[in-house]
Amino acid sequence: MKKKLSRILSILLPLLLGVFLVIYTFRQFTPQEVEDVKNSFKTANYLYVGISLLVGLTGFWARAYRWKYTLAHIGYTAPFPVKFGAVSITYLMNMIVPRSGEVSRAIVLKRYADVPFDKGLGTIISERIIDLFLLIIVLSATAFLQFDVVKEHLADVPFKKLLSYGIIAGALFLGSILFFIYSKLSWVQKLKTKVSGLIEGALSVFKMPNKWPFLLLSVYIWFSYVLMFYITIYALPETANLSFGSVATAFVVGSLVITFTNGGTGWFPVVIGKTLTVYGIPFTAGTAFGWIVWGSQTGLIILLGGLSFLLLPLLQKSK
Repeated sequence: MKKKLSRILSILLPLLLGVFLVIYTFRQFTPQEVEDVKNSFKTANYLYVGISLLVGLTGFWARAYRWKYTLAHIGYTAPFPVKFGAVSITYLMNMIVPRSGEVSRAIVLKRYADVPFDKGLGTIISERIIDLFLLIIVLSATAFLQFDVVKEHLADVPFKKLLSYGIIAGALFLGSILFFIYSKLSWVQKLKTKVSGLIEGALSVFKMPNKWPFLLLSVYIWFSYVLMFYITIYALPETANLSFGSVATAFVVGSLVITFTNGGTGWFPVVIGKTLTVYGIPFTAGTAFGWIVWGSQTGLIILLGGLSFLLLPLLQKSK
């Protein structure tokens, strides 16, 4: 009974939090701005939203299918439903506690496919390394394409302060690494044993014989993210004429917001609205667009993650 209750709460919590933040955000608008946002919702063409979600579903599939290559390289395998369910749960858990999804994913793999936690987590880290690399490529390409627009907004960035913070953080990180390498404390030695398993999994992507299918699927995953975002601009007449460069800028900003928050809950729509004002889109229309993108993708995550929580125990036996 307690397990079922915890699963239900895991599904409802991000939904309730999202509803609360929707109400809070709308309270910051004037009555006329609220009406403008509502009209955007009413006039939106949700056919494009549905198409974007179908594209997103293929991204879920690609991420689950890609996982088999790193697992196979370290000598393990898992049924596709387990991998797909684990990926779905990852997205759902990240909406509750940022970056907790990766740990949950490794736990699901351990429970239903008997893959050691540290090795499973290592393969997930290797995926995240590739994902980070691809995000940097997308970010760099967007900055190059939109340099004339971006440079107008760099004057207010406190680069000197950011540099000093970066130096302090780098020094602390380096000191932690040196302590970890040379310490003889027993708990550090135990941690090193666990970390070796993580490293084995993380490096597997660069050594495995099927690295090219893995990399191609990685590119497709990010392509599906961008395509989802781009298709949705046609849902609103105010955003339908945005250039690809402006869409790419909004996508990168939105991706960073999602990465550093609990799935962008409450933040994503407002930040997207602010970003699109740079390209002449009214803030209310941009915010409505952000809510449509975030709301539709969040609905897909809750649906797939919730079904995975409920069905995996029924379809797969714990190992």
